[in-house]
Amino acid sequence: MRKVDAFWDASALAPLCIAQASSEIARTALKHKSIAVWWITPVEMTSAFTRLSRGGQISRRELQLARARLAELRLRWIEVQPTEPLRDLAEILLQRHALRAADAMQLAAALTWSKQQPRKRAFVCFDQRLAEAAAKEGFSVVAG
Repeated sequence: MRKVDAFWDASALAPLCIAQASSEIARTALKHKSIAVWWITPVEMTSAFTRLSRGGQISRRELQLARARLAELRLRWIEVQPTEPLRDLAEILLQRHALRAADAMQLAAALTWSKQQPRKRAFVCFDQRLAEAAAKEGFSVVAG
């Protein structure tokens, strides 16, 4: 199995697929970091893309390109699968940090990926609240 050195939240992956203010930061991070993600990340990204499309913020063509870029990224990443211990950890994280349920699952997946040893492991995230919680848990946060 290949070495993966960074856990990526959907908030940091989306700018790799759709042009955003934080796209350059995400591309720079990707040059230096491999990708681990939570199992539900593709669903979160698809939700974001379709929401932008329905709202008229991106064109049909941009939606197609975003989906194609997502497919390319999926070939590069590893996914942390759902387990009962991961879910239990997410419940604990909700008591420690002011997170939404989905963000607690993201952070629990990152901690599971790092085998509960987040020091010197990167967490790439452009959501401020989640980034703060990841930093408190010991990750080196790359934020946009």
